[in-house]
Amino acid sequence: MQELKNMNLGGNTGNGTSFSGTKEYVASEELMASVNIAIALKKPLLIKGEPGTGKTMLAEAVAKALGKRLIIWSIKSTTKAQEGLYVYDTIQRLYDGQFGVEGVDDIARYIKLGKLGEAFDSEEQVVLLIDEIDKADLEFPNDLLWELDQMEFYINETHRTVKAKHRPIVIITSNAEKELPDAFLRRCIFHYIEFPDKELMEEIVRVHFPDVEANLLQNAMEVFYEIRSIRDIRKKPSTSELIDWINALQIGGIPADRIKKALPFIGVVVKKDEDLELVKHPVR
Repeated sequence: MQELKNMNLGGNTGNGTSFSGTKEYVASEELMASVNIAIALKKPLLIKGEPGTGKTMLAEAVAKALGKRLIIWSIKSTTKAQEGLYVYDTIQRLYDGQFGVEGVDDIARYIKLGKLGEAFDSEEQVVLLIDEIDKADLEFPNDLLWELDQMEFYINETHRTVKAKHRPIVIITSNAEKELPDAFLRRCIFHYIEFPDKELMEEIVRVHFPDVEANLLQNAMEVFYEIRSIRDIRKKPSTSELIDWINALQIGGIPADRIKKALPFIGVVVKKDEDLELVKHPVR
């Protein structure tokens, strides 16, 4: 894996260097290799992992590390693929026509590019994040196959083809709420972000709190991983919740030796009534 990290992957990565994380984003060697392979092969990178493993933040880190503008297309249950390409604002055109606005005959004025269209039309290479693609309906990924393959789409109203001036670096996240179509998966590089082990987690926490007291950090992490290991826990706490908890412990001036006994501010970590009962009254 170290060889993958160090190899020259070619392709346009902006400043000529491969992605190796940032000061704010600690990435595993496997994740860095997946990013760089996706860029070199000019394929979308599909990222899965449980909530709180930094899927969305990865795109921000890649954009920052490579000096690229980040375009975010946040997907909802009602999102249609067409919205990412362009929309034709017929209502505004009708309104302008009623009030005698000049140029109403120019349909191009009423074509608004979506996030994918914006990425294609950019004068410089950008990082495009398609966030939580599995929230949309089952046909959504299939409706984007041509555009992501050919990096172009056709605007019927103006008879214009929008072709990517610079192929964007595409990062797609999924929470695995729905299975994605095989045809879509074949076109992606896939990476599952494993939940950080204790060593990597300590490195992540120290990015946020470089001066955190060692005993406080170790005791908080021990409780945190014990909670995650409870068999019947409904919502496992995430990295962001551990970071918030450590911050609360520091602000509250909680001694390290009280963390395991008193579980101070545990509501920062545990968010469900049933889980709170399991944590406070474990089954022996």
